[in-house]
Amino acid sequence: MNKNVLMELSDALADAAENAGKATVLVNARRRMPASGIAYAKDLVLTADHIVEQEDDIKVVLADGAEIPARVAGRDSGSDLAVLKLEHAAAAVAEATGSPARLGQIALALARPSRDGIEASLGTVSAIGGPIRTGRGGMLERYIRTDSISYPGFSGGPLVAADGTVLGLNTSGLGNGAAITIPADVAWKIADALVRHGRIKRGYLGIRSQAVEIPDTTQKLLKREQALGLLVVSVENNSPASGGGLIVGDILVAVAGVPVHNHDELFSRLNNDVAGKSTPIEILHGGQPQTLNILISER
Repeated sequence: MNKNVLMELSDALADAAENAGKATVLVNARRRMPASGIAYAKDLVLTADHIVEQEDDIKVVLADGAEIPARVAGRDSGSDLAVLKLEHAAAAVAEATGSPARLGQIALALARPSRDGIEASLGTVSAIGGPIRTGRGGMLERYIRTDSISYPGFSGGPLVAADGTVLGLNTSGLGNGAAITIPADVAWKIADALVRHGRIKRGYLGIRSQAVEIPDTTQKLLKREQALGLLVVSVENNSPASGGGLIVGDILVAVAGVPVHNHDELFSRLNNDVAGKSTPIEILHGGQPQTLNILISER
């Protein structure tokens, strides 16, 4: 007799948990209960920053029970992500999904909160949003929310699709205790920056602004459709903005060639890519497009 649809789904989820569980590790970096992490490269583990309460004597336990010493390679409280460097390579590496999460998608929150093995919580993707400020001085381009239960020790573990690929990293450290998931492409990008720099560079421009509409005639001068920009309402003294020529009344429309429509997008653009660098800032000055090259300070 052929299996019914529910049995096939059940088997698929069990296989997904088994496969992704091989790269889901235990991270012992605090006095109380351990948490979880994702072996995303042979000698690198991505986990939640808030569970790394000590930088010495960190231990990572793999799926086969092997305990490996680790050190902090980089961490960022703004995104609640930390990368740990293993003394020895992990046996299995997680595979990030090639497709973004979809609303309503079934997913498993996995964790390895103890040596007893993998734990799982089933849910569906209930919301996808962003950008969002984290309250720790950071900004996430996107986030995923599910209705799975985040049990103790689940922070740092993966959210897994039915095919076993990783949709993102789960954490309760950004949403006032509520669990959210940092999408895999966002988390992996931040992890790469942490490995290179040890931290996330965030830029400082030195303006206050408000969103304003850009008239159709002015959009034609920009040679693109862009309905909103940021009107500069004040410029701080001795700031990158004042030194670069930005003045009150200018409308900021793009940073490094990327259109900016609101405050969160500006905040997001002032990151590793531009912090500490001379960066082209597109503005409307007297209704005419101009480009200023401004040295963005590091915040």
